[in-house]
Amino acid sequence: MTPGALVWRPWAVLGALALAAGASLAFLGVDFGALFGRDSLRQMARFAQGFVPPDASPEFLGRTLAGAAETLAISAVGTLLAALGGALLALPASGRWGRWLRAPAQLALNVLRSIPELVWAVFMVLAAGLGPFAGCLALAVHTAGVLGRLFAETLENAPPEPARALRDAGAGATLAFLYGALPVVLPQFTSYALYRWEYNIRMAAVLGFVGAGGLGQMLYVSLSVFKTHEAATLLLAMIAMVSVVDLLSAWLRRFLGRSGA
Repeated sequence: MTPGALVWRPWAVLGALALAAGASLAFLGVDFGALFGRDSLRQMARFAQGFVPPDASPEFLGRTLAGAAETLAISAVGTLLAALGGALLALPASGRWGRWLRAPAQLALNVLRSIPELVWAVFMVLAAGLGPFAGCLALAVHTAGVLGRLFAETLENAPPEPARALRDAGAGATLAFLYGALPVVLPQFTSYALYRWEYNIRMAAVLGFVGAGGLGQMLYVSLSVFKTHEAATLLLAMIAMVSVVDLLSAWLRRFLGRSGA
């Protein structure tokens, strides 16, 4: 391949993406003029004014703090269950338990992550009733499919030499995996789980709109009865919670990176 072909290839890809984006905008009939028109901007400004000032009453702040704790707990438990389930499915999906289990495990992971969290939440609300338990289950099922796929790819790309050396020394398959492969992939597993935890905090708030508890359910109630001052407080609480968790997660990933180096 000539150097000129290498230079033109990225531009060809970018051009194809630009054409696809333009065709999509034309197909959807997107009208940016209407979005930024005078009437649209006036209506959005009028709606935004209703959120000022946020409700700062002690009683509502206490309820908001309880809702934030519930949302955080839903995301943490859901992510923990997902990490355990994803790790179990990742072993057969990566071919560690034989080739005949690989295709069914990959199909299961595809099904779990293809169905959105909101759909899983509806199923779980019907099965477990309204409340945080349904939110935990919905996040766990969908995220298990996502993490399982990422864990499987990590196992497939892990260097086989440490586990092979243990097998050659007489260790069994289980011990070779626990002491040869797992220490290599565990930092990456943890990093993926932390990333999904950040995402699941946001999604846990969204799941509250279908009755899964937490700040999302409180926000849905406040917006339903046009209590925009309360909604502003809840939105600020979501922003603060996500920001703190993002900083904590980034610090943990840097710490794990330094530990593994």
